[in-house]
Amino acid sequence: MDYVYGPGKNHLFVPGPVNIPEPVIRAMNRNNEDYRSPAIPAMTKTLLEDVKKIFKTTTGTPFLIPTTGTGAWESALTNTLSPGDRIVSFLIGQFSLLWIDQQQRLKFNVDVVESEWGQGANLDILAEKLAADHAHTIKAICIVHNETATGVTNNLTTVRKLLDHYRHPALLLVDGVSSICALDFRMDEWGVDVALTGSQKALSLPTGVGIVCASPKALEASKSAKSVRVFFDWNDYLKFYKLGTFWPYTPSIQLLYGLRAALDLIFEEGLDNVIARHSRLGTATRLAVEAWGLKNCTQKEEWHSDTVTAVLVPPYIDSAEIVKRAWKRYNLSLGLGLNKVAGKVFRIGHLGNLNELQLLGCLAGVEMILKDVGYPVKLGSGVAAACAYLQNNIPMIPSRV
Repeated sequence: MDYVYGPGKNHLFVPGPVNIPEPVIRAMNRNNEDYRSPAIPAMTKTLLEDVKKIFKTTTGTPFLIPTTGTGAWESALTNTLSPGDRIVSFLIGQFSLLWIDQQQRLKFNVDVVESEWGQGANLDILAEKLAADHAHTIKAICIVHNETATGVTNNLTTVRKLLDHYRHPALLLVDGVSSICALDFRMDEWGVDVALTGSQKALSLPTGVGIVCASPKALEASKSAKSVRVFFDWNDYLKFYKLGTFWPYTPSIQLLYGLRAALDLIFEEGLDNVIARHSRLGTATRLAVEAWGLKNCTQKEEWHSDTVTAVLVPPYIDSAEIVKRAWKRYNLSLGLGLNKVAGKVFRIGHLGNLNELQLLGCLAGVEMILKDVGYPVKLGSGVAAACAYLQNNIPMIPSRV
């Protein structure tokens, strides 16, 4: 039973944690097992091979760490860098801010490139820094692929092109927490050295697994990295990989079975189809926002996110009231505005195991809430705009044709 009961099902539209599909819930509904038995290493081996597919890598080495995205951040940094190393890191919203805070507390020399919230990473400044760095003092570029606080997606292809153009050896570390398995992500093709995600986002699992994937270059860097690491040390994992037992400490058995089921669902739909579905959901949401007469926090179309939309509200409305009313009256969970955009935006998450009709229910709820808080929305306007687009773009379900 819910801690605070509401009739029907909660409509979860925060940008993570997200809805967990029933097959995943059933897969996790099991007793504990001995992780040293033959069964768990056998399953882990297939999981490690299959998670490489969601990163689109054949050369990367994945690590399934019992942690959150924050722990995955720390794993990426401490295994590849040494205290005092110079990092270029982009501040474009709350989650990039938190990663920068972690970088600074780990004693790296962080060269922060800040943009207005709602804009993407300033890659012109990156080009200037790379061009001037003849001594190659920059050891890593850290970038959040999809900034969840503002609904901004960065162009990783351009970052790689700049590194190649200036023949710069810096590592490319990417936070893909709210992008991998939902947005186009190509680790090998884009030359990403460390990519990471969290189980509670597009994988549609409970929180608890930080998935990190390291390139051969990153693994080589880990051999000389001087940062202190214990729980997150890749070397401990690699030792057990060689032994064929895979786990340096106790994993969550239930989450491993859940991950197996989640990957099976993604592969059954087809990863490219999953990405296309998220594109439809993102486009439909943006069309609804436009029909309501409101603006997207994201300032340019090239930065629009297909996993979360941050909606700007008029100055006479507190966006926190929209989120509060959604939960209290309609059993709808929306994302709050964070830090610099607190009170100014509310966020609609549209990622994970989610279909178009579920999204339309959310959009209908948002319209009623906007009316509740005094915004002159025409009921049905956003839903109609989304429906008109979706009706022309939803494909047949392949397994049902």
